[in-house]
Amino acid sequence: MAKPKITLFVDTVSPFAYMAFYALQNFPIFKQVEITYIPIFLGGLMKACGNNAPINIKNKDKWIDIERKRWARLFEIPMKEGMPSGFPPMTLPTQRALCALSLHNPGKLAAAMEALFSALWVEHKPVQSAETLSSVLAGVLGKNEAKTVMEKSTSPEAKSLLTKNTDLAFSEGGFGLPWFVATNSSGATEGFWGFDHLGQLADFLQLERPKTGGWRAML
Repeated sequence: MAKPKITLFVDTVSPFAYMAFYALQNFPIFKQVEITYIPIFLGGLMKACGNNAPINIKNKDKWIDIERKRWARLFEIPMKEGMPSGFPPMTLPTQRALCALSLHNPGKLAAAMEALFSALWVEHKPVQSAETLSSVLAGVLGKNEAKTVMEKSTSPEAKSLLTKNTDLAFSEGGFGLPWFVATNSSGATEGFWGFDHLGQLADFLQLERPKTGGWRAML
């Protein structure tokens, strides 16, 4: 039987995309799954489908922050209680840099994503700034390669790839993040939205869910 697969579309601006990424990277249940990460621009996806950011919706803005902290506690995912200064940051430079890296050195993409997510959501660093972005990437890639990626991030190729990735997320049914596209061992494919639907994702892939911790609250 074929190995189950997950494609996760991400933008560092989303705390729930961070938690989904953290889960796929660290939860043992997903070690047997082939995982692909695709950087997109969440603002572009929201515009494409006419969606409104949760923080712009009265009452939902407060609820979504409670939900963020609730899931992080349930699954012991590192995350500061407060929100990063100036949230939401414009992550277009960050996401273009990740696209440039996926073209230049795709084997380092997950490590770079991990470092950037941690910088924003654990350390509250302004990953959208060129100085911080370059510094975080240098910690993963080394100074010379980080410089190359930063230079390539403004290239037509990187900009075009980010647009194509965002369009792909939309064409795959995405309207927000995290958006998962999963293919099980029988070859069936379905989309799943939201960290709180991680349980349904696991069931679709016929993975045995743990029966402790946050998994008991999963949909």
